[in-house]
Amino acid sequence: MSSPPQLAAGDGKGLVKAVYRRVVDNFLAVVTVPLAAAALVAAARSGPDGELAAGRLLREARPVHLFLAAFLPAAAATVYLMLRPRTVYLVDYACFRTAPNCRVPFSTFLEHARQVPALNERSVRFMTKLLERSGLGEETCLPPAHHYIPPYTYSTLDAARGEVELVVFGALDDLFAKTGVSPGAVDILVVNCSLFCPTPSFVDMIIRRYGMREDIRNVHLAGMGCSAGLISVGLARNFLQVAPRGARALVVSTETITPNYYVGTERAMLLPNCLFRIGGAAALLSNSPAGARFRLRHVVRTLTGAQDDAAYTCVFQQEDERGNVGINLNKDLMAIAGNALKANITAIGPLVLPASEQLLFALSFIARKVLSGRFRPYIPDFSTAFEHFCIHAGGRAVIDELQRSLALSDEQVEASRMALHRFGNTSSSSLWYELAYIEAKGRMRKGDRVWMIGFGSGFKCNSAAWECIVPAATAEGPWATAIHRYPVDIPDVLKH
Repeated sequence: MSSPPQLAAGDGKGLVKAVYRRVVDNFLAVVTVPLAAAALVAAARSGPDGELAAGRLLREARPVHLFLAAFLPAAAATVYLMLRPRTVYLVDYACFRTAPNCRVPFSTFLEHARQVPALNERSVRFMTKLLERSGLGEETCLPPAHHYIPPYTYSTLDAARGEVELVVFGALDDLFAKTGVSPGAVDILVVNCSLFCPTPSFVDMIIRRYGMREDIRNVHLAGMGCSAGLISVGLARNFLQVAPRGARALVVSTETITPNYYVGTERAMLLPNCLFRIGGAAALLSNSPAGARFRLRHVVRTLTGAQDDAAYTCVFQQEDERGNVGINLNKDLMAIAGNALKANITAIGPLVLPASEQLLFALSFIARKVLSGRFRPYIPDFSTAFEHFCIHAGGRAVIDELQRSLALSDEQVEASRMALHRFGNTSSSSLWYELAYIEAKGRMRKGDRVWMIGFGSGFKCNSAAWECIVPAATAEGPWATAIHRYPVDIPDVLKH
């Protein structure tokens, strides 16, 4: 007689973990099913005179009791259905497709920087080293005004408006064409752009261009940083909660960088010049599932700057000692982002993690408190809650920090790294370029869950959880001409 197959040590550990998860995650069913069965047996058991217990209860009950027994559950169900939040859906989205004539290789960028009188050779060498380690590729794009020499001379108000029209209208044209929805059928418009807020505003420009309704609800969010895209999604969701069924909300996320070219020599303020690139995205939401491609599960926002001065000032628009305006990215940004992520995980974890992961996290927390931190904190396995991760492509260091903090694999952060390489830091729209990458690679399946994580000034960490209803049918979009070349190897230091 042959002996049973032996499990390897790793297989045995995996089997134990799988059994643990199955039991804990289905604990409610494990407990309630036997109890319900016992209750049915008790109700069906015959009494001394042969009458069923359930029948005897019905015969002896008064009419008022029968009425309450039927009315109260029905009333409770009605109140619940009336008060529960409406489900919000993503009908579709579109990203601005950068044109080849906007491409800025490193050599071109550095050549233009050398023509800025305020930038000395030391500053150019710093930007060269930064670009080589940034994770950006040679195909990222800048707006037309930054292709002139010197760039800041042509960064006028008209040029900034021209960038808005190029990016925002380009993304919206694609979105309306994809969805077949008329601009006049949009009920709500939410736009976010942090550093450029002209008069008339972005929403006025969009409403005028597309001839939208006079009664459309509209908001322009400014100064909210790179996480403003998810804030806009959350705001649109709140509008849709009180709108009639079938209402549509249009969310537009971009960052106009034409008027924000820093011409000083402060290294912390030169970083945005090197990292930020042209980009934008538009998403159509609805409170009706008709034609929807994703279901919005959660939006969770955390702000850490209320009591922490370092968090509040780590991304700060200011003047340098010579009066040049720019964005100062503090050297402690990564540590502050890590703390903001922990706060966001604490908030979103109970909403998305299975019971098995929540139990392990709770036990780890208690053990660390009781034993004075001698146990390492347990990092929840978020792959049990999500199949795909879209991390804000703010820079290589941002992606590295989140990969380490969340214990993610290289494949799980691939979309973020490739979006950074191909498009650069496109601010609040980067998450949509990453979602487009996942779909263009054909990795999205019905029922897959997506976690979007954005960071922004203030300091903020915001999350959105989505569930796929219908994956994209094609790879059309910002990756249409490049997806066959990705993923690419990104060296730690790019040498020319």
